[in-house]
Parts: sequence; C-alpha cells; structure tokens
Amino acid sequence: MDLQTQMKQAVAKAAVDQIKNGMILGLGSGSTAALMIEALALKIKSGEIKDVVGVTTSFQGEVLATELGIPLKSLTAVSQIDLAIDGADEVDPSFQLIKGGGACHVQEKLVAALAKKFIVVVDSSKIVEKLNLDFKLPVEVLPSAWKQVKKTLEELGGKGDLRMAQKKAGPVVTDQGNLIIDLTFNNGIDHPDLLESQINNIPGVLENGLFINLADEVLVGTVENEVVGVKSLNRF
Repeated sequence: MDLQTQMKQAVAKAAVDQIKNGMILGLGSGSTAALMIEALALKIKSGEIKDVVGVTTSFQGEVLATELGIPLKSLTAVSQIDLAIDGADEVDPSFQLIKGGGACHVQEKLVAALAKKFIVVVDSSKIVEKLNLDFKLPVEVLPSAWKQVKKTLEELGGKGDLRMAQKKAGPVVTDQGNLIIDLTFNNGIDHPDLLESQINNIPGVLENGLFINLADEVLVGTVENEVVGVKSLNRF
C-alpha cells in the first residue's frame, strides 16, 4: 500500500474515532471519504458504534453506505447534522477549501452547512498556501446557461473550461443533472469569500466549490521517516 493511501486511511480512522452513538452523520464523497465510510461500517458491525444515521453527499456515498449496511436518511428528513466528515481538494491556511473534484460540491456544501461540526480529512498534498494555483475551481451551472456563465466568469478574470467526461462522450453531468465549468485564475484566488459570492450571484450558477468558513477541524495525514501519522488543525 502506498504512503498516500496510508495517510488517507489514517485520517479516515481518526475522524471515525470522533463519532458517538446516536449521531446523525454527514458522509462525504471521494476516495478519503470512502475509506471513512468503510471504517464506520466496521465499527457499526462490531457494535462499537450504535444508532447512527448517515446523510450522504453523492450517489457514490449512498451506494457504498447502502452496500455496507449503514442506515441512511435524506437531507430533507433531518433538521441538523451532528458531525459531517468529508475530503477536500485544497485547504488554505485560513481553513478555506476548494471542493468539487468529484462534481458533488452542491450536496457537499448543503451537508457541511447543516453540520454542528465539519471535519475535513486530507493527505498532506492538499494543504496549500493559496487556493487555485494548482487545482481548478468547479462551478456548477444549468446546462442551458453554461456558455453565458463561462463568458461572465471570464469577465471576472478567470479562464473557464467545460469539464468533459473521461469514459463517455460529452461533458460531465452532476448528480443534479447540471454541468461543471472548471475555473482558473492566473495568480490564484486572493479573496475566496468575495469570489464565492460573486460567482453565486451570476444567473445560471447553482453553486461553486469554494467552502468558506465551514471547516471546523482539518485532519491531515502526514509522513515522517516513512511513518504515517495524523495532525489535527483546529480553526479556533
């Protein structure tokens, strides 16, 4: 097993260790979140964790959790989530995030916003000094509006590309049936909070991948002398 996978497993386990009996849980998307869901299922099966219910952020998570026997509820069936656990594509020093590499950021943001506590699980490669220097910012748009939105995004100073599917003809289609424009700014994103609002005010935009002031704790997988560990970064 490579070191990156070991880091992901370590932070997934550390996050699951914070789960208590009776919690309503936000179950994230992506490779690290999948490992977290698997670790949770093992604790439920052993009886170490009881009476928990999950709210998933994607079809991917829903299928995996269902296959592993984790009880689920829809987002509309809960008024609050006790603990949400999800990955991120980038985390900056102010705990601002870019998410959406898996095109699930709309549901991910809804779940994170409803959570009393939101834990982000990442390996050390996801910690950056500035957002968007290496990872593009996803913007989910209505299919009929993508060209118009792309033009407006470029007027804000970004360069946008419609995300194309890898194993099917045509663009990526999200769980909500929309398209994704991946956006790059030449010098990264200087003011994530301002940009999030500017993008979401564009007609035709459903949501973007900037997660502002949502993360409470970041669990980072680390490697020192080929030994894998976990570092906890708290926002406050």
